[in-house]
Amino acid sequence: MTLTKAQLITSICRRTGITKSRATEAVETLLEVTKKTLEEGEDILISGFGKFCVNEKRARKGRNPRTGSDMTLESRRVVTFKCSGSLKERINGK
Repeated sequence: MTLTKAQLITSICRRTGITKSRATEAVETLLEVTKKTLEEGEDILISGFGKFCVNEKRARKGRNPRTGSDMTLESRRVVTFKCSGSLKERINGK
């Protein structure tokens, strides 16, 4: 099951006792700061959780799977996530 933004906000309300509007504001602010930082090409490191990295992908040759024709895929930036060792251990039950 996927955790939605609404479920995250509800969980924060239950765990902290703050109002739904304050939890929504906190989540929205966190997401906006995250988006802005990644948009500027900077990485985000959250200790005990992991690191979001912006990586450059260079242009490359590709193929249209529907038609089979060759094409060039433009260079682009992608976001990757590498989880921390402690999170990896929790996920694997260690």
